[in-house]
Amino acid sequence: MNDDLLSLTATDSGRDTQPACELSLRRLREALLRLRTRLDEGAARRLDAVGNDDPALGLNPSVRNLAQYLEFRSMDLRPLQRLLSTQGLSSLGRCEGHVRDAVGRVLALVERALGEPSSVSLNDDLTLEQGQTLLARHTLELLGPGSPKRDVRIMVTLPSEAAEDYGLVRSLLAQGMDVARINCAHDGPAQWRAMADNVRRAAAELGRSCRVAADLAGHKVRTGPLAQVEGVLHVQPRRDRYGRVLAPARVHLSPDCPLAREDAHVLGMGVEASLLDRLHEGESVSFVDARGAERRLTIVSRDADGLWANLESSAYIVEGLAWWVARDDGPLEGRFCGIPGQAVDIRLVTGDLLKLTREELPGEAAVLDPRGGVLHPAHIACTCPQVFDALRPGQRVWIDDGKFGAEVLSIDEEGAVLRIGDCRPGGARLLADKGLNFPNMNLDLPALSDKDKADLDYLVGQVDIIGFSFVESGAQMNELLAWLAERQACHMGVIAKIETARAFRNLPGIILAAIGRVPFGLMIARGDLAMEVGPERMAEVQEEMLWLAEAAHLPVVWATQVLETLAKKGVVSRPELTDAAMGERAECVMLNKGPFIEKAVRSLDDILTRMQGHQQKKSSRLRALRWS
Repeated sequence: MNDDLLSLTATDSGRDTQPACELSLRRLREALLRLRTRLDEGAARRLDAVGNDDPALGLNPSVRNLAQYLEFRSMDLRPLQRLLSTQGLSSLGRCEGHVRDAVGRVLALVERALGEPSSVSLNDDLTLEQGQTLLARHTLELLGPGSPKRDVRIMVTLPSEAAEDYGLVRSLLAQGMDVARINCAHDGPAQWRAMADNVRRAAAELGRSCRVAADLAGHKVRTGPLAQVEGVLHVQPRRDRYGRVLAPARVHLSPDCPLAREDAHVLGMGVEASLLDRLHEGESVSFVDARGAERRLTIVSRDADGLWANLESSAYIVEGLAWWVARDDGPLEGRFCGIPGQAVDIRLVTGDLLKLTREELPGEAAVLDPRGGVLHPAHIACTCPQVFDALRPGQRVWIDDGKFGAEVLSIDEEGAVLRIGDCRPGGARLLADKGLNFPNMNLDLPALSDKDKADLDYLVGQVDIIGFSFVESGAQMNELLAWLAERQACHMGVIAKIETARAFRNLPGIILAAIGRVPFGLMIARGDLAMEVGPERMAEVQEEMLWLAEAAHLPVVWATQVLETLAKKGVVSRPELTDAAMGERAECVMLNKGPFIEKAVRSLDDILTRMQGHQQKKSSRLRALRWS
């Protein structure tokens, strides 16, 4: 039937430049009638296929519209779109939320132009306004009320400091945060509860609504830990471009356990506090640094925690390095402490080999012979050993959000050997706890990890929304919903985080498993998903997800790397501004944490408020422009 429909529109394509005539309109009417028949029959088949699990599913208007939209998009409608446009009629390119009604209304116009009685009844179809109302209702149920000045919500990932810094949380709400996100891959239950309590306290004080969402960690498929080497503290004064000292390095000396400070280097002296009390302003702490250079720290003042000292020359200080202070009554001696170990430096370039190990061995750099040849390649663990059961030679692997692209060369009982094929010129550092993506590989992991289950037991009653990480099928969604039902928690919202190619392919099934059972929405997790489907295809995939969600009248969270440079570094790039404006297409935009997160929230609030007057989903609103 698809071929018949398209041939009817294509027959007239040679007359596209001619004025509308009765022949063209009759052919268009016939194509639209066939399209409506196809929608009805195809949607019925799709609903029958899922109705055995839940007979009431087909009664849900959003489900019916989704089934019609899936059938609608199974056809290539470009010839029909061209013919509609040449006749001056509305295209069908913005009908996601009301498919059958949109086709029927265009058909009714064609029949009116032909002077024929209408063959369709529009009273039974979901209209544009009704679809928008359903989307707004589902968004409110999941994400809560939005800001009075904009419809799109702002979700903010809370940093660890939010558990103790109430002022930060209150400021985020004041700047425009509508949903606070807790990442269960970090911190712990005590911190999560403190964050949620701070959010609710601030919302009450400000008279605002703010939902609390918690993302499950999921099965962490990440790089393992790195081996530790001796830590080195490089202390250096500020110099001009000729190397002249402009200001000495500031060093804070404490008795034993140094406290982290942002305004200075910190060192423990490894002695009792009473010994430091004997030091006075102007005295020097001498030492020979790790490179054999003689250096002196000059005491300049004292505070409640220790001493302040200046260093006029660069020094490299390691744990246990000896120091002394010459005194008339005998030297005061000790050893520097409090310098943490550092992760080994593993740098990879294109063409290098990397061993991905089953056992959680600390990662180490390649072992080289005296001539620079590789005796043993660098290695690092994979935190999910089940990966190796599915891994095959030739499998692509992406590491650290695409910093490295690799291919599996071989697999043995120890792990897998990868060859780095994609990397920036000059190479890059391999870090611990970074994501590993295996595009199109089915890991066949259970829906919920043991940690997820334990976290869920705690989160019920503490948060409003559960973010379901790495969900890949309707069956996995059913598992989560059953877990919530056992705990009388079906009132909680659920956001399906679409992070893998398999989840994208199974998106209709994931939606049908949850729609109508809990407040429900989708998150386009663009970081991991881009690695799975390929960066080049990501723009297409996120559009398709937006369309499908709108057809089901479900809210979407636009996530990953939104205003990332602004949040982390305090400056913004022009491409990030455009990307943030594109977030107007979704119902919520998520920001990740960073030192400048308050500034990022403020900027995003301004961008979304401005764009609301111009754009709603795919439709331009045509607000009057300033120079009109």
